[in-house]
Amino acid sequence: MEHPLSVLVVEDEELIRLDIVDFLEQEGFIVHEAADADEAIVLLESHSSISVMFSDIDMPGSMDGLKLAAAVRDRWPPVKIVMTSGHKMVEITDLPDGSLFFSKPYRHLEIASAFRNIASA
Repeated sequence: MEHPLSVLVVEDEELIRLDIVDFLEQEGFIVHEAADADEAIVLLESHSSISVMFSDIDMPGSMDGLKLAAAVRDRWPPVKIVMTSGHKMVEITDLPDGSLFFSKPYRHLEIASAFRNIASA
């Protein structure tokens, strides 16, 4: 039997975060959640099982999502990165190699499918 995929959702908008976290848990993912990059780093440091990070780009705090993605690629190279934004259109070259981007509003099923595909790649 397959182990459930462990993912990290980084989203400063609480209602959006709760909505996608609920959906992913119903889909069988183990979900960790953070409201900003600082919380995300703490979770990555303490949960080596996290294999996919799904992060908003536009976040307050010490790092936006693009800086967080670069930090994750640097410190945790095996973690796959999926980014989202409702405000910015991002060139794939702005993201670490192998990353995916979804503009908001995204479809929950597309996100779940992307996680499964990217994690098995």
